[in-house]
Amino acid sequence: MINIRRVYVQKKEGYNIEANNLLKEIKKSLGIENLEDLRLFNRYDFNCSDDENFEKITRLILSEPNVDNIYIDKLPESKGNFIATEFLPGQYDQRADSTIQCIQILLDDMQTIVKSAKVYLLKGNLNEKELENIKAYLINPIDSRQASLEIPKTLEDKIEEPKDIEILDGFIKLNSSDLDKLRLEMGFSMSFDDLKLVQDYFSNDEQRDPTITELKVIDTYWSDHCRHTTFFTEIEDIKIDDGKYKEVFQSALDEYIKSREFVKAKKAISLMDLATINTKQCIKMGLLDDIDLSEEINACSIEIDVDVDGKIEKWLLMFKNETHNHPTEIEPFGGAATCLGGAIRDPLSGRSYVYQAMRVTGSGDPRQAIEETLEGKLPQRKISKEAARGYSSYGNQIGVATGQVTEIYHPGYIAKRMEVGAVIAATLKENVVREKPQAGDIVLLVGGKTGRDGIGGATGSSKSHTEESLYKSGAEVQKGNAPEERKIQRLFRQAELAKMIKRCNDFGAGGVSVAIGELADSIEVNLDVIPKKYEGLDGTELAISESQERMAVVIASKNIDRFKELASIENLEVTKVADITDNGRLTMWWRGSKILDIKRDFLETNGARQTTKVIIGSPQEEFIKKQDNRKFKEKISDYMGDLNIGSQQGMNILFDNTVGAGTVLMPFGGKYKLTPIEGMVAKIPLLEGETNTASLMTFGFDPEICEWSPFHGGVNSIVQAVAKMVALGGDYRKIRLSMQEYF
Repeated sequence: MINIRRVYVQKKEGYNIEANNLLKEIKKSLGIENLEDLRLFNRYDFNCSDDENFEKITRLILSEPNVDNIYIDKLPESKGNFIATEFLPGQYDQRADSTIQCIQILLDDMQTIVKSAKVYLLKGNLNEKELENIKAYLINPIDSRQASLEIPKTLEDKIEEPKDIEILDGFIKLNSSDLDKLRLEMGFSMSFDDLKLVQDYFSNDEQRDPTITELKVIDTYWSDHCRHTTFFTEIEDIKIDDGKYKEVFQSALDEYIKSREFVKAKKAISLMDLATINTKQCIKMGLLDDIDLSEEINACSIEIDVDVDGKIEKWLLMFKNETHNHPTEIEPFGGAATCLGGAIRDPLSGRSYVYQAMRVTGSGDPRQAIEETLEGKLPQRKISKEAARGYSSYGNQIGVATGQVTEIYHPGYIAKRMEVGAVIAATLKENVVREKPQAGDIVLLVGGKTGRDGIGGATGSSKSHTEESLYKSGAEVQKGNAPEERKIQRLFRQAELAKMIKRCNDFGAGGVSVAIGELADSIEVNLDVIPKKYEGLDGTELAISESQERMAVVIASKNIDRFKELASIENLEVTKVADITDNGRLTMWWRGSKILDIKRDFLETNGARQTTKVIIGSPQEEFIKKQDNRKFKEKISDYMGDLNIGSQQGMNILFDNTVGAGTVLMPFGGKYKLTPIEGMVAKIPLLEGETNTASLMTFGFDPEICEWSPFHGGVNSIVQAVAKMVALGGDYRKIRLSMQEYF
């Protein structure tokens, strides 16, 4: 008989840092001075009938005897109020997942189930309202709920058998009014014109009604997140208002038109064309001979020369940034964590190794009282602090040095937070093989399993949101699993494996439908074989669920066994999920039925043509900066009182900026390590066994001008040396610092 055992683990006095910090946070944020003490217990429920194994699990996995107190089956007798919290069903619980993996390694038990929760013991004379406020602070309804204090009778989740995929009977015959009503009821991000185009396609080309899967996949493909509707909207007419700056605006517009004529632009005028026309012109002029161009949709990349053991090698340097404003707004920890994970996965799909990250965020005043929080929003303090913890947690676990962390405080960010993550990656160019997939090739799913977290992320971030979004959009936020993505990073650094990959895509927005669907013009997908976090997912959910830790790769079928062999070294699951065909269609099968069958040409229309007209208004006088007549003392007083002038070292300390031993400039410098650095610099992450004799080639220093080696005074000595040479008349672009002995 298998018994359900329960273990509580609490940090001993002196090690209970998390509990003490939370106590201070609640008292300060909620103003509850009656809260005298807070004790925190991590609770584990798991199946175990063997006392010896139970002892091993408890002592070797769940606790550290020197710093933890352990309580078996029940909490110690104590006066106070107990509150237990747990993740909602379907949400990723990293603590439970890590425990399961450890038990599998220790006992070779692949069937073990673990449920975790946090239990808080609150001591003090607290009234009912204060208790409710504390609960609301501890539990974000997006991903968590209050848990029972009773030991459950079973750890098995109740799974409902998913229903067959619905066919929308009568869809192709709906009139305009009913079609728009359906659009609103289904919560599509598509416009009415988009949905009308879909109706015409199924009526004329397919001559049948669509499945719900087909409509949701099209909605995902054509979402603003995936197709950039706003930026690709065609600008039919541009007018400039009369005013002081009309000539300036007209001159800039004329230059843009000349650039379009120079590159012989075929696409319509749009914001996207405005943003990219300069790059197109530079390429045609031969000014960007180091740019790396390919059909793969990965990260921006350039070719660079890297000195490896005195030999110059061609490498690819990749850049990517990710905004997760909406996800971080509703679920700060997970939203910010997957902001970094999302930025990493793009260059990672380009087979490059991410080695440094930057985080720039915008927040309202985190000192704002809880009572002043806008209706339907989380408190600014909670968003700001939890987001910093989420981003740093993911970065520290995956092993990416965060070179710069800056948060900007402004009232404009109260309505919508800004969460931006940017990363830099590099790889040996010869390891990146890009070939066009051919019929007979196969698609492998590498990495994590599929769950309901992340369903609707692309469409959700493409819609307008209301105060109800906090409670209705939780499933749209992916739950990051940094160790799993770290495994893929290591795997893709293997030259033999990397060279097998013809094309690769990450499982970002759109999940299987986009990640696999974009790999080739003709693909047949078997949704039944996709690894799942739990049972009960239907075909539509399997098709559109997003995640951070999965990659879709195209390889020749002959390489599958070797690919799996190399992946097993990193304990990564590899599953063949699709075949490359030659019929020009994207098809998906689930439970023996074809639930999606669409022409690739139709998907690539990106929906109905969107057009607009633009009027460039003349700036009003009040927007022009006026002379500041305040006295210097008043100016400096106001300046020093600005929240943005305060030190952000307390936030920065959460982020590991040394991991990988490649960081050149620390986030804070100067004699007392208190001066923020205005940028970030790191060495190229070479492969194992190699050394970079050009440690600072990021700066473009000339090795023939000057060599100083080694530097024993730390990074600041390097900066001071450069400053000294410039002061003496040296050209900083021609300074060479050879510091291999120091680094």
